[in-house]
Amino acid sequence: MAENDLPGRLAGLTSWRSDWNDLRVLVLGLGVAAFSCADTLAELGAEVLVAAETRHEERARLLDVIGAKLYVGDLHEVPDAVTRFAPDLVVVTSGRHHPDHPVLQWAQLTGIPIWGDVELAWRVRDKVEPAAEWICVTGTNGKTTTVRLTASMLVASGVRAAPCGNIGVPVLDAVRDPQGFDALVVELSSYQLHWVNRNAGGELSPFSSVCLNLADDHLDFHGSIEEYASAKARVYTNTKAACVYNRADQATLKMVEDADVEEGARAIGFGLDSPGPSDFGVVDGILCDRAFLDDRATAALELTTVDELRDAGLAAPHVVANVLAASALARSFGVPAEVVHDTLLTFRLDPHRIERVAESDGILWVDDSKATNPHAAEASLRSYDSVVWVVGGLLKGVDIDDLVRRSVPRLAGAVVIGVDREPVLAAFRRHAPRLAVLAVEPGETERVMPEAVRLASQLASEGDTVLLAPAAASMDQFTDYEDRGERFARAVREHLSGP
Repeated sequence: MAENDLPGRLAGLTSWRSDWNDLRVLVLGLGVAAFSCADTLAELGAEVLVAAETRHEERARLLDVIGAKLYVGDLHEVPDAVTRFAPDLVVVTSGRHHPDHPVLQWAQLTGIPIWGDVELAWRVRDKVEPAAEWICVTGTNGKTTTVRLTASMLVASGVRAAPCGNIGVPVLDAVRDPQGFDALVVELSSYQLHWVNRNAGGELSPFSSVCLNLADDHLDFHGSIEEYASAKARVYTNTKAACVYNRADQATLKMVEDADVEEGARAIGFGLDSPGPSDFGVVDGILCDRAFLDDRATAALELTTVDELRDAGLAAPHVVANVLAASALARSFGVPAEVVHDTLLTFRLDPHRIERVAESDGILWVDDSKATNPHAAEASLRSYDSVVWVVGGLLKGVDIDDLVRRSVPRLAGAVVIGVDREPVLAAFRRHAPRLAVLAVEPGETERVMPEAVRLASQLASEGDTVLLAPAAASMDQFTDYEDRGERFARAVREHLSGP
């Protein structure tokens, strides 16, 4: 095919049944989502080269089985294997590959289109017909909880639905599931959203969508809060039914106001205050829907109560907000209010999300290792009155100073962990010079949490909560936030059980 025919061909690849044969595709990375892309493209008949810096033995073996090629080596410059392959298209899946990655810069300079895994999944979403509707969820915090809640409500109402995307199951795996689905609830990170709606033929059109909140995060990837916000705002583009936004976060409202949506799409607000018409909110401890009923001007539907959510461990304010957002998404798809209510009675949060580890001598120990940025940590801190805060890790270019300043009134002490300790310690020196602040010296991973727990126990008194809410990523000393949380919980149990 002549080179000038390629843009037209790529724009026309909008179905599983399109002609993908002999398309030369470079897949960057060898993570779970990257392998899913390679597997999909190979099945479609494309020629696939996977380029990765590290080798995953099982996936490497499977690439050979499906007929894809693999290059493993240094990608700080474009390797000869990539240039010789001469790809028609590059597919990227990981936040580890920033837009200024050498391979991606080379692709942009040479005019090679770049797709994300989400765009590829959207283009081939009709593998099992009829294609599932997509309900898309993003935000700085609360994405996974909202995705799981929404999917649970849909399933309870008889909808064939699945959570997927950044939650851990690649969208392509859900798209290719032979049983098919009516709806996919897709968690989208800012990394993934950065690459969507950039190419002709690959524009997403969700059924409903939400950006839960916006705060500084991943600035090392996006370069500025403006670019980060721009990526998040893409979740609303071409939405068909409901653009759900956070009334307490004006940035999300502005995203909806600026979004180019399908005719008939509604703006649905959620918040912890009283709802207006077309909103979800809370009145006298009752969670209400004033959006999806005929008489929304003067009436409301009761969904559940804060007391019922408390019994299910869902009463922290930021979790209540997630419940409201998920309820709005589910109701937009026709889930009855009573099904929303019944689902919430049995739903439980993921591990490492404000998870109670133990309570002893009047001290509560809580694992919120999933609070990987200041916004999430602040929401967690606000759930407790007197906190010994275990904080720190890999800050990813985010300034923690304002969080420390705002949190001082509720702190009984702090234990600082992580490699980026100095900015955290300096913030405490500025804003809380009299607060008891202890630090875990850098060392082996195995000793970080036992030492942090030992120091926290010295600072905590009856009525305090020792809260692991790091406000930072975990990869400096741990495999991931789950590893960090599990080590914290184990250290707490071992400390409380004594020698």
